[in-house]
Amino acid sequence: MQLAAAAYQLARRLPPDERFGLRVQMQRAAVSVVANIAEGHGRLGKGDYVRGLSIARGSLMELECLMELGATVGYFDLDAVHPALATADEIGRMLWVLIRKLGARGILPRTSL
Repeated sequence: MQLAAAAYQLARRLPPDERFGLRVQMQRAAVSVVANIAEGHGRLGKGDYVRGLSIARGSLMELECLMELGATVGYFDLDAVHPALATADEIGRMLWVLIRKLGARGILPRTSL
């Protein structure tokens, strides 16, 4: 939830012409992370939970990419985006550990961009 809130705060800094571009994509990815964790947890099967966590992890990586893109093109300064990226990294590591502990097989570890 904290990461989603941080992503929304960053998205508000985007110029008006990004209202339907980067801003919407950041917000959707941020919501997708928490929503897929919650949905997977609410499912009855362990496989469904792992699938939800995996989807959340993909959305997390998308969000990281979008935040880095915003910084690269000059919409955010690095000091503003760094705390959110650090939180995203920590969440990514937690998701990875949880997926592995639940016994998911055949999943590749995250690689940096």
